[in-house]
Order: sequence, then structure tokens, then C-alpha cells
Amino acid sequence: MLHNIVKFIKWSLLGLMLIVATLWAVLALYFGDSHTSNIQVVMAAVFALFGLITLIGLGFVRWRQRLLIVYSILFVGIVSGWWFTVSPSNERQWQPDLAKLPFATIDGDKVTVHNIRNVDYRSEFDYTIAYYTKTFDLNKLDGIDLFAVYWMGPVIAHTIISFNFGDKDYLAVSIEARKELGEGYSTIKGFFRQYELIYIVADERDVIRLRTNYRKDPIENVYLYPLHPPKENARRLFLEYIKQINELHEKPAFYNTLLDNCTMAIWFNTRVNPGHLPFSWKILLSGYLPEYLYESGGLDKRFPFDQLHQQALINRVAQTADQLPDFSQRIRAASSKPPSQ
Repeated sequence: MLHNIVKFIKWSLLGLMLIVATLWAVLALYFGDSHTSNIQVVMAAVFALFGLITLIGLGFVRWRQRLLIVYSILFVGIVSGWWFTVSPSNERQWQPDLAKLPFATIDGDKVTVHNIRNVDYRSEFDYTIAYYTKTFDLNKLDGIDLFAVYWMGPVIAHTIISFNFGDKDYLAVSIEARKELGEGYSTIKGFFRQYELIYIVADERDVIRLRTNYRKDPIENVYLYPLHPPKENARRLFLEYIKQINELHEKPAFYNTLLDNCTMAIWFNTRVNPGHLPFSWKILLSGYLPEYLYESGGLDKRFPFDQLHQQALINRVAQTADQLPDFSQRIRAASSKPPSQ
């Protein structure tokens, strides 16, 4: 009896592994290197069919071992001969707002950032692209703010870090999937080396105002949380961002929906600091990151988190400020007021 139960569990687990491996391989073949061709569709269909045959074959002792051997050879061939040959590139036909990569030069305490994006939006898809170069003094780095952007419920959020250099001087960094011309974003595709990774270095009137004022389908709610790290930690984090930005400028890397996305990249970058935030499932489910920061002492704990969260919503004031030159100051004035009791 026990032997039969163990045997059933063993083959059930093997069947489940086979289903998962087949699904992964089929999608890897289908998506390929940025674009799907007819031959990729055929290859994916053939492997899906063979995966199904192998799954059925688990129930037949005579065929089981042979099918598993052939399946394993094919799967290894897909991983080594296909998956690892898909490589990132900086030379594609990019969306206009993602065409230029930022980079920076460092001279002592002065960091000059090139290709800071400052798009002037008339609507989400109607805009004029502009870039500028600016030098920042590390000695003036006064703080860091976290923006959390929600559009599909409380579980998932896009997170943006903004560095405060005082004198009304902010530099926002949004870590995103770099999309090609005419390409949309897909969470599934993001697992399969379909997007390059980009650090969009931008004026807040670009990356924040786009989300509060111009994206309507769906509407995006943006929350601003002031962080108060020690100055030396803020400096190290900024320089780590600059390091990553320069590396991507020289050597592209893939975006990954789970492991190298906006929030995971922020967490990896913060590891440059001693006593950094420990890993938590609330980092993977990025919508809970602000709550996790609050629990870890990274946000003002004089008030309950629900009150802070309500106060942090900046959409209304951002829509009023719109193109005003003091956009960044206005959204902070609203979010910095003590939460109402």
C-alpha cells in the first residue's frame, strides 16, 4: 500500500515537472530572439506534441524510459542550442522614448549625467522628446523618495526611485523593459529574454507626470513616500545606480519579469549598503513594498501605515501642477503633510 502511494507521488511529480518544462520550452521556442517566425511556431508545436506524447508515455513501462531519454536530449538542446544563444542588444528599432540610453561621467564629487529624459506630453502617445545633460554634486544629495505606481490592484506596483539633490533638484530613475517600435509589454514575454533592461533617467515632470496625468487606460495611481537613509547610504546607492547605468550603456542585459524588474533591481542595488533591507516576498509582490518599508522602519512610523498610504497619493495635486516648473515641490508639499487623524 505504502509502496503504491510513494510510486504514485513519484510519477505525479515527474509528470508535473514534465508539464512545466514543456510549457517553458514551448514558450522559449515560440518567442525566440525578439520576434516570432513561422519556423519557431512549428518548432514550438512539435515540441509541445512530443511533450504530450512523453507525458502519456509515463503510463507505459515499455516506452517510458526511451521517451524520457529522447525528451531530455531535446530539452537540453533547446536550453543550450537556443535559449543561451539569445543575446541582448542595444541595436534595435526602439520606441522613440526609449531610443537613447543614459550614461554618466564622474569627476570627484561631481557626477555629470547625460541623456536625462524630459518628454513633453500632450497625451500618452503624443509627445515631444527632449534630453539634457546635468551635473550633480554628491555633497548635496539630501534624500531619496520612492514612487509606487498601481494600475491593477494592490499586489503589483511599478516602483521609481528619485534622488533629491536639494535646491529643487530631483533626478528620477525608472527601471523598465526597453520595448521595440510597435512592441507592447507582456508579463509572460518578460520571462523569456524578450526585452532589454533600461534605466530611464528622467525629470520627474516626465516619468511621474506621465503616470499621474496622461495614462488613462488603465488609470495609474501614484504614491510618493519620502525615505530618510543616512547620507552615506544615499551616496553609495546613487553611485551604484550610476554604475549600473554605465554598464547597460556599454553592455546590454535582459529584463526579467521576476528577477530583474523595477523593484528587484532596486533591492539588488540597495545591497551596496550595510544593513540593507532583507529580502522578503513583499519585494517580489512589489505592491507591498511600501508596507514592508514601513514595517522595517524606513517610513515615518508616527502614524498608521493606512494613513500614510492615503496621504501619499499624489494624482490630484500632480494633475493640478501639470506643466508648472515647481511640479516636484508641489507633489511633495501635498504628500508631506501630517496624515489626518
